[in-house]
Amino acid sequence: MHYRNGREAKNGDKIVKLDGGKVVSFGVLHSATPGNDYCNGNIAAIQQPNDYACMVDCIHVDDLAAVLAEKGLDKRPEGK
Repeated sequence: MHYRNGREAKNGDKIVKLDGGKVVSFGVLHSATPGNDYCNGNIAAIQQPNDYACMVDCIHVDDLAAVLAEKGLDKRPEGK
């Protein structure tokens, strides 16, 4: 199973679920089985109730960090 950007997904990954560019859930992927890239597994949500993981709507937290760094958004504004 893979995320939209091609990274291999595995149980225990920290992931962020996006809907129209908005974060709707984040947590840890669990109960996913190899061989299915769509709607596979669950998110043990950190703040929200358990959510169903559709891999094409999720991004690995390391990839999100890389995107933010690329855009210069990986650091807090000075004085914050």
